Amino acid sequence: MIDIGVNFTNNRFDNEHALIIERAKVAHVNGFLVTGTSISESQKALALCQQFPHFLHCTAGIHPHDADNAPANFIEQLTKLATSSHVKAIGECGLDFNRNFSTPENQLSVFKQQVALASKLSFPLFLHQRDAFEQWYAVLQPYIDKVPAMVSHCFTGNKAELTQCLDAGMYIGITGWLCDERRGKTLQEIVKCIPLSQLMIETDAPYLTPRTIKPRPKSSRNEPAYLPYIVTKLAELTSYSEDEIRYHTKVNAERVFNWGPPNV
Repeated sequence: MIDIGVNFTNNRFDNEHALIIERAKVAHVNGFLVTGTSISESQKALALCQQFPHFLHCTAGIHPHDADNAPANFIEQLTKLATSSHVKAIGECGLDFNRNFSTPENQLSVFKQQVALASKLSFPLFLHQRDAFEQWYAVLQPYIDKVPAMVSHCFTGNKAELTQCLDAGMYIGITGWLCDERRGKTLQEIVKCIPLSQLMIETDAPYLTPRTIKPRPKSSRNEPAYLPYIVTKLAELTSYSEDEIRYHTKVNAERVFNWGPPNV
């Protein structure tokens, strides 16, 4: 399995990176994509990839929460980061009108520029969206055939939104949100609509620890070793077997993110 979304630069993982990777390997997680959420976090993500070059790759981007603090030359800096063979997508980028930690105007500007950059560089997009679907999709629509792939990271939308994403050829990232009996009911009802050819799995660690883990871990920190719980829940809610989910999601991740040894 490949975990396509791990916030491995989060300080909750400090000084434990090697241990977390070893636990992931025991759980048959073959690698994971470290999420870049700002220029500094993308640089840290790349540094981790260089420390563990045969297990980690990363994204480079600016999360909507960080849009207000984006430096004036952020496109130049992302372009430089993207020259590394470890950087596999532009993102995490998108819109979040739920929390509005950055102004909607700045979110839109920073998002549009990153989408255009992905098109220019022919990179996949690693996408975030919350309470902003129409505006988010409007930015992406002109580029649907101009970037190699779009990945709707941590999808939590409704059936109409899922259908629109699938029809556009997007890949759908499923997290431990699916394992939450309180918030995940809508996703549990519609996840069967995702074809194996467009399915990806991710923990979004250290967030969204699957609530199906029994007994509950003492720490609330999620980690890639818990990825199998998402696979189990997917198999429970769809017609797919766990083996099919593991195989196809790995193939999808390898294809979309050009997964392989770094060019060093």
